[in-house]
Parts: sequence; structure tokens; C-alpha cells
Amino acid sequence: MIRFESVTKRYPLKKGKKTILADATFDIPRGQSLGVLGVNGAGKSTFLRMISGSELPDRGRVIRENVTISWPLGFSDSFHGSLTGRENLRFACRVYRKSVERTTRYVEEFSELGKHLDMPIRTYSSGMKARLAFGLSMAFDFDVYLVDETTAVGDAKFRSKCNIVFNEKLTNSDIIMVSHSMATLKSYCTAGCLLNNGTIRFFDSINDAIVAYEEQIKEKA
Repeated sequence: MIRFESVTKRYPLKKGKKTILADATFDIPRGQSLGVLGVNGAGKSTFLRMISGSELPDRGRVIRENVTISWPLGFSDSFHGSLTGRENLRFACRVYRKSVERTTRYVEEFSELGKHLDMPIRTYSSGMKARLAFGLSMAFDFDVYLVDETTAVGDAKFRSKCNIVFNEKLTNSDIIMVSHSMATLKSYCTAGCLLNNGTIRFFDSINDAIVAYEEQIKEKA
């Protein structure tokens, strides 16, 4: 179970603060894949980082019980910039107690980074970071995968490979996905949530969530 208890998260702006969540309490149940919607700046990526534990709320707490959660795929700050891709890979294996040898073989083949795997992360493009994050995360078995636009990375061949692996993972795992592509959300998600000015609304159907999101956009136009 993933539970937010009285969570408040704000960011300072030049004038005032931007509220992502305000004293929000809710559960994210297992057994469904969730699409996260909201206009630009609503806090979708921040929401994923709070779920993963890489970013803390200002107040309240995020509880993760009996569930393993990936880091946000596609998030460019997932790795240590001074270390090589291979060194970051080995560190992740130690943290998650996975085989370095098996994981390295998988990531080398899947990411298609070649010699760049032995170069510092700071030299990577955003797409290369996403390839490494995606390949490494797919090498592990998580209960919940956090996805931030990763499926848009790479050429058609690589995207097809991502789609195949995602579909395989969905048989045993859930996905919490941020994407600006409604077609992508419909492909992978059964339910949805909508972030808006410190509030969050949940929908049992991803189609209903998309309708609410599109109505919100019309109101702001």
C-alpha cells in the first residue's frame, strides 16, 4: 500500500509559493496502473518523486507498506553525475541486492549505450539517462514502476522494445505514469488522478480522468 497522510508540498516562487498538495490524505491501491494528469507546473513529477522517496513532503508523510517501488524512470537526476553509467549500475545493484553480473548484461543489451556506459553520467544527454534508467529498472522486479515520459525516448525500434517490456511487467506489477500523451496513458493505465492547485482527484477509469483534465484545460483557456 502507498498512503499519503496529511501531505503538504509547496515550492517557492518569485511571488508567493506554488502548492502541489495541501494537507492531502489518500491511498494509492495496488492492482491498478495509474495515469497522473495535470497542466504544466501542477507537480506531476514532484508527485512521483514523493512516492519514490527521493523527495520529501514539507509536512505529513508518505507510507510504503509491503511494496517495492522503482525510481522515476525518465527523471534525469536519478544518477550520480560524476560516476559512470556502469558505476551507477553497480551502486543500484548493491542497494537493491541484485546480481551485478546479470544486471550489467541486461542493461548493456537493452540500453544500447555501448561505450557510453563507461562514461560519466554528466556527459549523457537526457535521452541516454532515460535509456539507462529504463534498462536498469526493467532489470529489477518492482511491485510498482514509476514512469515519467520514458516511453517517448529513442527511435521507433527502442520505443517498441519499451512497449514489449512494459506489457510484460504489467502482468505482475503496477505502473504509475506521467505522460502528456493521452494515447500512451490509455495504453498502459486503467485508472487516473488529476492534480490541480494543491488538490488531487482519483478516477476509476483513465478515460474519465482524461475528460476531467481536458475540461480543466478549457476552463483555463
